[in-house]
Amino acid sequence: MNHKTISNLIQRCLWFIIGVAVNSFGVAFVTKSALGTSQISSIPYVLSLKFPSVSFGLSTFFLNMLFILIQILLLRRKFHPVQFLQIAANILFSWLIDLSMGLLGFFNPQALWLRILSLLVGCAILAVGIAVEVAPNVIVVPGEGIVRAFSDTFHIRFGTVKVYFDVTLIVISTILSLLFFGKLNGVGFGTVVSAVTVGRLVNLVNRRLPLIGRIRRKAQAACAA
Repeated sequence: MNHKTISNLIQRCLWFIIGVAVNSFGVAFVTKSALGTSQISSIPYVLSLKFPSVSFGLSTFFLNMLFILIQILLLRRKFHPVQFLQIAANILFSWLIDLSMGLLGFFNPQALWLRILSLLVGCAILAVGIAVEVAPNVIVVPGEGIVRAFSDTFHIRFGTVKVYFDVTLIVISTILSLLFFGKLNGVGFGTVVSAVTVGRLVNLVNRRLPLIGRIRRKAQAACAA
């Protein structure tokens, strides 16, 4: 592996880390809207509300470790060793969620218009983060990895599995919320908005943000080399 290849890999890893960091702030803004967090974070957030001693980030870590375990069970020998780096990405993302929530501790919008604004800003930030995270083609995060594992194992289109996966997360978090609190708490209108808008916003970012194209081209050139 020559110097140029190593430099390219380091740059791609840095972009991946930046994408994960941006993602964490997106999740924090959506959560701070108090209209329900994003679908991928809905179960950990409800659990963190029920068990305050377990932070939002820590509950996210445990759920993502479960996602990684399911990938290993589904793919078996097809689970490439490099994908164990998902554990490092999980640690980073979980820590950054707690950091983001802490940095936004002062931000507790009360007016409905401000809460909706926080939700929409969070969805937009999430979309940028996901686009930046995926473009370097380094590794997948556990939430995407488990969808790919189901898709590859059962030969179902990725997009179809993603829809069912997101709906399943929302249903489980809703059931948990009703069991724990007797009402919706931590999941709600904002969760649905996030589920139906973030993917479309990612497509928009991919088309309109030149940076994403540059990152993707570098990744493609490295893979072709």
